[in-house]
Amino acid sequence: MKIVVTGGAGFIGSNLCHALAERTAHDVIAVDDLSTGFRENLGDARVELREGSYADADLMDEACAGAGAIVHLGARGSVPKSVADPVATHERNASGTIAVLEAARRLGKPHVVVASSSSVYGANPELPKHEGMATRPVSPYGASKLATEWYAMAYQHSYGLPVLALRFFNVYGPRQPAAHDYAAVMPAFIRSALDDVPLTVYGDGEQTRDFTHVTTVCDVIIESIEGRVTHDIPVNLAFGTQISLLEIIALLRDITGRPCEVDHVSPRPGDVRHTRADPTLLMSLFPDLQPVDFRPGLEQLVAWWREQA
Repeated sequence: MKIVVTGGAGFIGSNLCHALAERTAHDVIAVDDLSTGFRENLGDARVELREGSYADADLMDEACAGAGAIVHLGARGSVPKSVADPVATHERNASGTIAVLEAARRLGKPHVVVASSSSVYGANPELPKHEGMATRPVSPYGASKLATEWYAMAYQHSYGLPVLALRFFNVYGPRQPAAHDYAAVMPAFIRSALDDVPLTVYGDGEQTRDFTHVTTVCDVIIESIEGRVTHDIPVNLAFGTQISLLEIIALLRDITGRPCEVDHVSPRPGDVRHTRADPTLLMSLFPDLQPVDFRPGLEQLVAWWREQA
């Protein structure tokens, strides 16, 4: 089967492309404009890169011809980026998703997996986050991801397109970039720790997140493609862990042997205080799933960063 991955040269996309190439016999096409992804992320993997935007109808028609599945990971990530430029976030995430869904509709009925985010829950204080609760996004990014997932659901209901929308929580792992102002917390912390630079913490550090290793995310996506798993509502992809930033820093001190001094700065607009998923629906769809535990995943990631250095 031919599988197309938008955002295939980015963090999650490149990990998925590598996993598909190494663990399956599927033909893998990565579509990426390289605005945030990197050609070198794909390395020598058995993956064909089509450079360009997933919003380009001609490119998508060519890339998707004969495809049995499309995984839509391309997006303009980052809450702070969306606060700084909400229009660009809407165009990439909401309008871009429609472009991908239209390509799928022209193709026929390929299985489509789309990436949403826990940011859709936003200001709803209820924990753990379950799929039946109200969504209250507090950032343009969260709002754009809410549009992403429900456009996918609408295409499933209106056109019979087989769709699975997955709400990613805090995904971490190799190839997650640290070299920009909006870097995710995990690569930013690890890079600072290994460079003996104070770790920047926005707020008091007691905020918690439900971290998911990228290997686990790839496992879910591959199983969903091969089983053509669909659902009529978006599905959480996280496992109910609740780890504070200060707990991560304590683990990094232990793993790296570095002091990991902390520089507290003002909280960022649009950030939520706590996230924790209810994984009940996910585990009902993927009962044999074995997620990577947090400490081993963090140890592996620190080792990867040391290899890069």
